[in-house]
Amino acid sequence: MAGDTDAREMEVELQNLPLWLDLPDGPAFPTLAEDTETGVLVIGGGITGVTAAWLLAREGRRVTLLERETIGARDSGHTTAHLTYLTDTRLPKLVDTLGKDDARLAWEAGRDAMAMIRSAVESLGIGCGFAVVPGYLALDDEEDQSMGGIALRREEELMLELGFDVVMDGVNPVTGTAAIRFREQMKFHPLKYLRALAADAVKHGAKIHEHTSVDEFHDDPKRVIAGGHEVRYDKVIIATHVPLQGTAQTMGAALFQSKLFPYSSYAVCVRIPADGVKELIWSDTAEPFRYVRMEAGEGGEAQVILGGEDHKTGQESDPDECFARLEEWLTKWIPDAEVTHRWSGQVIETVDGLPYIGETVQDQFVATGFSGNGFTYGTAAAMMALAWVRGEEHAWSKLFAPGRKTPLSLKEYLKENADATLRMIRDWLKTPDGHPQLLEPDEGRVMEHNGERVAAYRDPEGELHLCSAVCPHLGCVVAWNAAERTWDCPCHGSRFGATGKVIAGPAEKDLKDLTGVAL
Repeated sequence: MAGDTDAREMEVELQNLPLWLDLPDGPAFPTLAEDTETGVLVIGGGITGVTAAWLLAREGRRVTLLERETIGARDSGHTTAHLTYLTDTRLPKLVDTLGKDDARLAWEAGRDAMAMIRSAVESLGIGCGFAVVPGYLALDDEEDQSMGGIALRREEELMLELGFDVVMDGVNPVTGTAAIRFREQMKFHPLKYLRALAADAVKHGAKIHEHTSVDEFHDDPKRVIAGGHEVRYDKVIIATHVPLQGTAQTMGAALFQSKLFPYSSYAVCVRIPADGVKELIWSDTAEPFRYVRMEAGEGGEAQVILGGEDHKTGQESDPDECFARLEEWLTKWIPDAEVTHRWSGQVIETVDGLPYIGETVQDQFVATGFSGNGFTYGTAAAMMALAWVRGEEHAWSKLFAPGRKTPLSLKEYLKENADATLRMIRDWLKTPDGHPQLLEPDEGRVMEHNGERVAAYRDPEGELHLCSAVCPHLGCVVAWNAAERTWDCPCHGSRFGATGKVIAGPAEKDLKDLTGVAL
């Protein structure tokens, strides 16, 4: 019986771990231990930062990368790693907003990024499970199949008109509804890929420092303070999920932030028998849409990853219900599926569905707003960063320019920002109840104590941790995420660990520590 108990406990532990992070530790990169200088400073060790550092190092540039945690551990490690030029914003809407030429260019950026990833895998011989697979855009199984099929056919015609290799399959391999098939999409293991790029970047002279948080920016001379040490630079690439303010003016940074909308997305991974499994990536037309990745595993087993249930970060009272709904949908399709991993990630949406990539102030380059296309647009951003360092104008620069204006997206901008304002007002009017001493182990809750809103968490060992529940970004009240053991800001998407350490911006500081406050 003891062996059965251990197996069950291991399964529970794995359920809250991204599949990609369920690996032995990779190569460690040292914490920054002294003052230094560099030509290009890269902040962030996800797909954009690592790819940019790799491209720059192979060109002989002096480049230093600083990562607050470890390579790929945060947003790039919490993805489902679909490689597709199919954007979350559907092509007809992109055409309505941007016109056909720019909509085509947006998809071509994804296609070119996929080609670069494939080239890197093949030239370096990276063992990351890379494969070319078909991709599907499938009709929601609850939608009117006749009318929906007509709309999908028109969408396919538009894709063909713009030059993309797609075909209407008639029946998709997941739920049996109508679907558009994309002939050459791709998948890989994101962490294995990033580790290999980082190692090759160091081989070509890049310096990479993990567990090194950038705490301050200074100008004249341009430098950051990271881990108590100074790093001087000529140019900086801010490759964090949500950009740090850097040397931008506070008002300009706040206005830029108002164009970014953080959403949480959920994923579950299951094991099934490998018999007859067809490797593919797939998404449907539901709102919010679901997405699937199927791949053959080892030992006669296959893996299926299902994602979806997106909502604005911090605005779901019970995230466990999001996982439950995904699992319920999946068991209708695969009744005997065994859940092995479950996790959530965050995507950043924008007013027009395209990322913001480019220079925001002199010598400062940012990349954000990738929506569900993190690995393709992240790679495209690194390609653009290389051109920027060279002093060249990239073909995608105007399309993705951070300062671009899209009049047709004004309604979306006003709606998203009104939502954040209303949430802030509501949470400040609401009076939280309870007492920190009543918390169970591994439980968190926002409470009011001595007239102050407190984010209280009792860890599994029974120790009580108290922080201010006020997000240091713009003063919203954070919410406890029981599924991920994080404090999430419902206004602008900042995320903090259970004990208050910042893990995702726009906040750049931890929640204020109140552990010493008398109870």
